[in-house]
This record gives sequence, structure tokens and C-alpha cells, in this order.
Amino acid sequence: MADCTTLDSLLEMGFDRNRAERAVAHTGNQGIERAMDWLMEHENDPDIDEPYVPPAGNTVGSTEEQIQSPTETSESIEDVEQEGDAKQPMTEDEKKEQVKRLEELMKARQEERRERERQEEIEREKQRRKQGQELLQVKQKLQDDEMKKLADQRRKEKMEDKLAKQRVKDKIARDREERARKFGGGSSSTGLSSPPSEAPPESLPESQGAPPAKKDYDECRIQVRLLDGTTLSTVFKAQEPLAAVRVYVQMNGANGQDFNLITPYPRRVYTDLDMEKPLRELGLVPSAVLVVTKK
Repeated sequence: MADCTTLDSLLEMGFDRNRAERAVAHTGNQGIERAMDWLMEHENDPDIDEPYVPPAGNTVGSTEEQIQSPTETSESIEDVEQEGDAKQPMTEDEKKEQVKRLEELMKARQEERRERERQEEIEREKQRRKQGQELLQVKQKLQDDEMKKLADQRRKEKMEDKLAKQRVKDKIARDREERARKFGGGSSSTGLSSPPSEAPPESLPESQGAPPAKKDYDECRIQVRLLDGTTLSTVFKAQEPLAAVRVYVQMNGANGQDFNLITPYPRRVYTDLDMEKPLRELGLVPSAVLVVTKK
């Protein structure tokens, strides 16, 4: 009659009959604790509340399930003989006490289950954090590679600017030598009266040619107004692309936000195509003010 006791105990605790019968059948009638463990593990099964239909020849509390081995039968007979009529139906108080004990046991099982789920959630959170750190490391590496690429590009542009300046200086020196030779030849052929009248025109191109060389700025001071009202200011090469300014803002004040760069007057919003253009071509030399706006 053990399965009937288990079934009755589950019903006393408030379990639905369908669930109680399934638990008793699936645990092989091995006691109330096994039955409660099975119920807690399968409480979300889709068919848990459907009427339980035991397999053919196997029903809860059937004679086949209760057939015992000869040894168990002899032991049971001895127990019955020893106890006599001691095994009487439980009183109401005894039932309540048993139900109370089983409820406490079930609460302990549920607490163990919650603790296990909490530990599993902690492990999942650790995995998420680990993956997040790995992602940040990948992003940082990509950012470092981009900065290294820009630094290499700046060095290359500086070298090109240096060579260009040297070519301009060499050309100016050659022009001066040519003018000197030309002026010297004219004075020897025309005599003393012609050089005074011809000398000013020869010196005029030299004085007019110098200012354009000074206005050929190779650096650009950029002031950037951020979203919070603060400003950044630094110097770039005139041949650097606008993308260098964008990277500088990202590293020093964008806080991971996506943004646009604009000039307030005349108003112009710079596009992705503009990012590849040199600052000189965009008219930002020798100085300019850019404003950061949200995308």
C-alpha cells in the first residue's frame, strides 16, 4: 500500500491528481521524496496536467507493481507478525504532521534548485563579461591599428612636404641665379645708362614672387566644439585628410557616440566622401572651426 500512501500524501499537499499519479508511476513508487523531485523537474512538461493513462497492464497501485520477491514477502510477513495491529490508519494529526514535513522537504528541494539556478546564472554572466572583454580588446586593437596607419600616413606626408619645400627652395635659387646672370649680361652689353632703367623691372618679379611662397601654408590649426560645449584644438598638416580630425575627436571627446562634423558659417555638413579629402582641398587651411553634432 506504499504507493497509495505516496499518492495520498501528494494529494494532501495540494498536488493535482494527474501530476501525483504521473510522479508515482514514473518514479517506480520509490517514496514521496523521489516523487516530489520528479514533479519539480517536470513541472513545465506540456502534458503534466493531462489525465495519466498508465501502460497496458501497469496502473498506479495495481497488483503487478505490488508483487514482491519471496524475501521481501517473508520480511513483510515477519514485520506484520511483530507489529500485529500496530499499523493502523494515520490520524488527522499524523497526516498533518506528515504533510508539514513533506512541505518542508519540498521547500528545501526548491531552495536547492534556486541556488543551483543562481550559480548557473552567475556562470553565464561571467561568460558574457568575458566575451565583452574580448570584444573590447578586438575593438581596441582595430583602433590602435587605425591610429598606427594614420601615424604612418602623417610621416609619409611630412616627408613629401619636406621634399616639396626643398624643390621650391631649389627652384627659387635657380631663378635668382638666372636673373643674376641675365642682369649681369644686360649691364655689360648696354653700358652704364641702361641698367638703372632696367634694374627695377628685374627686381620687381622677385619681390612679387616671395609672398605667395609665404602664403602656401603647410599646417592647419583646427578647433573642434564638442557636444558638451568644450573645445579641442590641435594642429594638422594641410595634406592630412579630414578623417584624421574625426579620429582625433573620437579618441579625445566623442565618448563612443556617432557624430557629424560641420562648419557653422558657411554651414557645411561633411560626408563620408569628404573624409578622404585633404584639409587644404576642403578650405580649412590655415585655420578653421568645426562643430560636432549628433548623427
